[in-house]
Amino acid sequence: MHLVSWNVNGIRAIVKKEFVNNVRAMAPDVLCLQETKAAEDEVYATCELLPEYKVYANSSKARKGYSGTAILSKEEPINVSYDLGLEDHDQEGRVITAEYPQFFLVTVYTPNAGDGLKRLDYRQTWDVEFREYLQWLMRRKPVIACGDFNVAHQAIDIARPKENYNKSAGYTQKEIDGFSALLSAGFVDTFRHFHPTKVKYTYWNFVISGREKGIGWRIDHFLVNQKILSQVTEASVFDQYHGSDHCPVGLMIGR
Repeated sequence: MHLVSWNVNGIRAIVKKEFVNNVRAMAPDVLCLQETKAAEDEVYATCELLPEYKVYANSSKARKGYSGTAILSKEEPINVSYDLGLEDHDQEGRVITAEYPQFFLVTVYTPNAGDGLKRLDYRQTWDVEFREYLQWLMRRKPVIACGDFNVAHQAIDIARPKENYNKSAGYTQKEIDGFSALLSAGFVDTFRHFHPTKVKYTYWNFVISGREKGIGWRIDHFLVNQKILSQVTEASVFDQYHGSDHCPVGLMIGR
């Protein structure tokens, strides 16, 4: 089973940039999207270009054209649920959970700590309560969590660690600790598991032409809990695909 996750930075924009051809080239069984930046009916309308997929969308209720997630699945899930069930965290369309026979698949667009780290306190609360949500799911069956986690976990995951440490959103010690707590709770960073020393990035800042200069961050992840790790055969970064400031990441898992 091939799973792909992609922060598309606006689904209505990326669909004009070879998005459909790129999805068909990757041929995922399930495609998880973050930062759709569209109302749910706009997501459904856009995804009519991929009729082989059933589409589930969660859009921001707080701000139009902001945040948002979607899951496109060839196989109909047993159940699909939205958000965390916590009012403080359920206004921005950041989480979708799809239940399959073997596992729960959770896609997430983790809140960015923001310019000047103004949302860092909120981000810390989110990290704790999202982890507790995943642990609650884990008591029922294995969990795969994917998406834009908005954190580079180690120095190898960011092109300029010294310049950004404790200064830039996505590479503060508090965010690193939040991700470490997920791993301590029984999750595995699958790309780093298969490629312990490989330098790959999944996000580049357009403003500084980061992609062209090789100045990037690896902040998009597939995490699996230990129970299902033995079934994972590969974790990939598809940096050959353009159209967003992020590239897709993938996971191959046996049935």
